[in-house]
Amino acid sequence: MILETAGRLGVLAHEGGWDEILLVALPMCVLAGLLWMADRRARRLGRTRQDDTGTDQPGSE
Repeated sequence: MILETAGRLGVLAHEGGWDEILLVALPMCVLAGLLWMADRRARRLGRTRQDDTGTDQPGSE
């Protein structure tokens, strides 16, 4: 009885390909979120480090 139910769930898990989509989409979403956070942080740090001339490159006077 238990093995029969487990077998049905195993077949259901591969029906339609939704689980394979999650295996690809989830890591992509995580990486996109990390890149977004890193970009936001870099822009914020760049704004605070700008000097009076408006440039963010060190040594440009």
